[in-house]
Amino acid sequence: MMAREARQLAENIIQRLRRAGHQAWLVGGCVRDLLLGREPEDYDVATDAPPDEVRALFGNARLVGAHFGVVLVAQGEAEVEVATLRTDHCYRDGRRPSAVSFETDPRRDVERRDFTINGLLLDPTTGEVLDFVGGREDLAAGLIRAIGDPDRRFAEDHLRMLRAVRFAAGLGFRIEPQTQEAIRRHREQIRRISPERIRDELIRILTQGGARRGLELMDETGLLEIILPEVAAMKGVPQPVEFHPEGDVWTHVLLMLEMMQNPSVTLALGVLLHDVGKPPTYRLAERIRFDEHDQVGARLAVEIMTRLRFAGEQIRRVEALVQHHLRWRHVQQMRESKLKRFLALEHFDEHMELHRLDCLASHRNLDNYYFVARKLAETPPEALKPKRLLTGHDLIRAGFQPGPAFSEILREVEDAQLESQIRTPEEALAFVLARFEPPEGRRREGIR
Repeated sequence: MMAREARQLAENIIQRLRRAGHQAWLVGGCVRDLLLGREPEDYDVATDAPPDEVRALFGNARLVGAHFGVVLVAQGEAEVEVATLRTDHCYRDGRRPSAVSFETDPRRDVERRDFTINGLLLDPTTGEVLDFVGGREDLAAGLIRAIGDPDRRFAEDHLRMLRAVRFAAGLGFRIEPQTQEAIRRHREQIRRISPERIRDELIRILTQGGARRGLELMDETGLLEIILPEVAAMKGVPQPVEFHPEGDVWTHVLLMLEMMQNPSVTLALGVLLHDVGKPPTYRLAERIRFDEHDQVGARLAVEIMTRLRFAGEQIRRVEALVQHHLRWRHVQQMRESKLKRFLALEHFDEHMELHRLDCLASHRNLDNYYFVARKLAETPPEALKPKRLLTGHDLIRAGFQPGPAFSEILREVEDAQLESQIRTPEEALAFVLARFEPPEGRRREGIR
């Protein structure tokens, strides 16, 4: 619905601009997607109307990139960016031009854009496409090609290197050889890009389809070793063949990425990083071992995501996925209380999916997955996180001194509750008094 509203708004904007005597087209990614038969995520309009005239024509418009002539026009929940045709002057920071000049020739505007498939303009009324850079041919051939000189394009905005990877992976395209070689030549410049911008492109690579190919292209272009050296370290790290017949750690992770279907950001990162602790813990004794790679990996995941400026909640969720992914080996032998605590982990659906992919990309034994699925189906949610029967205040009233022992006592009470040994506060207090004796002379009271 939102996409249809955005397209209708974009077409209305174009019609009004043309009635006012201006040129106007759909431009960029929305044209690419329409020609590929895909639903665009958003719509952009290019026009020769200066920003002030755009604002005068649309009362609800506001400048979002005054320096670059970008105006946002909104209607209801739909929004469309309207950009004045321009050429860019020199780039000094590897991100933005130092100045721009507004243009009336659409060819000049297209020539400063990133890739040929993003340099197309479309008349939504007639279907006419303006193609000054061979974008339609590259769409048909499945190629990501820089417009003009690729060295210049990547020197202007270093993030374009990662965008090339994202477009190729998401569309199932190849990166044109000269463009890919230019990425390799300029790869060190990605260090100049802010962690936030790199993070956002990485999220798109991992969640918008083609995640495996995206990681492979990052590796082939040399970007992976710079952005995620801990992941690059997985290559060539062997695994026990009886558990991992698929090969090394890198191959295992690629297979999991390939099998993901519409993952959340945190699940995708959990898949990518769940075995990031294996390279630093690898040792060969009587067999291959990765001692405590889950705990080491959890720490590394936090370091990586902190470095890339992920939100705290996302970091905590991925840390939990990595930290707990080995616990699945023991689910069928766990005490009832321990198993219920495991199943009560927040966002347990992500833990389930991570384990399923982990199994399918290795030994393919899903016995533990189905065991847990059955357990979840037969256990009411309130039985996984029951209301506490006793509190610290109750223990004090029963004659216990506050101290470190409280946590042990309350933990045992919770264990007994989860295992259905006790069901009421009175039974809980009796359970405690039968196992723990309060200090001599302390007054005992019942539960209030």
